[in-house]
Amino acid sequence: MQKASRTASDQTSSRELLADLGGVARGRWGAELERTLRTAIRGGRLRPGARLPSTRALAADLGVSRSVVVQAYEQLAAEGYLTTRPGAVARVSEVGAAPGRRPDRTDHTDHTDRSIPTAGAAAAARTDGHVDLRPGSPDLARLPRSEWGRAVRRALATLTDAELGYGDSRGLPRLREALADYLGRVRGAVVDPGDLVVVNGFAQGLVVAARLLRDQGITSAGVEDPGSVHTTDHLAAQGIEPVALPVDDEGVDIDAGPPGNGGPLRAVMVTPAHQFPTGAVLSPRRRLRLVEWVERCDGLVIEDDYDAEYRYDHHPTGVVQGMVPDRVVLGGSTSKTLAPGLRLGWLAVPAALAADAARHKGAIDLMTPVLEQAALAELITSGSYERHIRRNRSRYRNRRDLVVELIADGLPEAEVLGTSAGLHLLVTLPPVVDEAAVEAEAARRGVLVAGLAPHRHVPGGPGLVLGYGHLSEDRLRRAVRTVIDAVRTSLAEQGRAGRAAQRR
Repeated sequence: MQKASRTASDQTSSRELLADLGGVARGRWGAELERTLRTAIRGGRLRPGARLPSTRALAADLGVSRSVVVQAYEQLAAEGYLTTRPGAVARVSEVGAAPGRRPDRTDHTDHTDRSIPTAGAAAAARTDGHVDLRPGSPDLARLPRSEWGRAVRRALATLTDAELGYGDSRGLPRLREALADYLGRVRGAVVDPGDLVVVNGFAQGLVVAARLLRDQGITSAGVEDPGSVHTTDHLAAQGIEPVALPVDDEGVDIDAGPPGNGGPLRAVMVTPAHQFPTGAVLSPRRRLRLVEWVERCDGLVIEDDYDAEYRYDHHPTGVVQGMVPDRVVLGGSTSKTLAPGLRLGWLAVPAALAADAARHKGAIDLMTPVLEQAALAELITSGSYERHIRRNRSRYRNRRDLVVELIADGLPEAEVLGTSAGLHLLVTLPPVVDEAAVEAEAARRGVLVAGLAPHRHVPGGPGLVLGYGHLSEDRLRRAVRTVIDAVRTSLAEQGRAGRAAQRR
């Protein structure tokens, strides 16, 4: 009885929330409930660990539909104010501590698997109150937890005793078969399950790919400019010299770069379906040229297919690997479709290199955890994986359209580059804008934003790489307007400096 009493007293009642939607327009119920709860948490009235009413109970007390409360809880969970789990009550998170009180926990997220920089940074930024517009993270609040939970339970029920032991370093056969089917249907890849290697995210896949290059006597590789600084760093850490290749609106130009270490290039790292960060799609002409080049030089292409499922103007562009499977190492992961923390990725390698790829994977860590592999296989074969992607595709498209509209209205001097796809876009700024000053001013106003300069090998004009996938439309609207104001501040300061110089 005492235990039950303590549990009951730990739960916040509907009345204690002081939520009143009387006089609020119907279409604003959800936003008003979010505001009320957010204010109560930030002010310390709802303390960390406090249990909130069930969505059904709160909806009944307020006289609204349950969906209003569900969406409000989901939004506050996405912002870090609430902690929610299927089948459990919502609680105020430690991140929501009152001003002046520091939560005991710190964010120890591992950001090493980032083909796009700052993946997962949104969660870290919430601890200091900033809104994070840097690219890299999907909407983690939309992880299909119920479907994933069912897939895990199914995996536990079907994994044999032998499969729970030390298995094939290439990965669980059922997952490799599911991936081969999926990549063939959805991405146009030509993959045999025996040529797939399951890896712990694309970062580990790059380590395996770099070792394959060294096996071939290849010590340099072309990289896109601008491109992912973390991809370049991963290759360099494995002893592969990065050689910058320029990118334009047709994608990477394989013929425009200097020779690599020890002579002409024999390898290149590309993001052809949605180039990072420009968003360009490798044109048919450049694709054919890339195929001709890799066959002529007896080389390898490393293809990062990081967010190609999210194409909003028409069906996704197929992979280059489908054109020349014996010359391409195709890498992908669930970091943008599910969550980076799952650490699930894959490499489809040429048949002649499959045994070497498996050997390198085994030397790194023997194998990827089998339970997660079996769960992903279940998610794919049941159709849940593709249904989840379709749901997200619509959501992300709306968010991208919103950012494009805001930039066009508030900053007509800027240009949004790239195709309508992915989880980020590139905004190029007028040449007089100080990119670093914009980043600093936006941060001062509570918004983290990534400049283009760190992704360049050759200096160029200013720009911003904006990630929009992980933010609600309301927060996205406020954050983008803040960035626009920061750019406007930089333009005004440059104007004043120019006038002062003229007077002198």
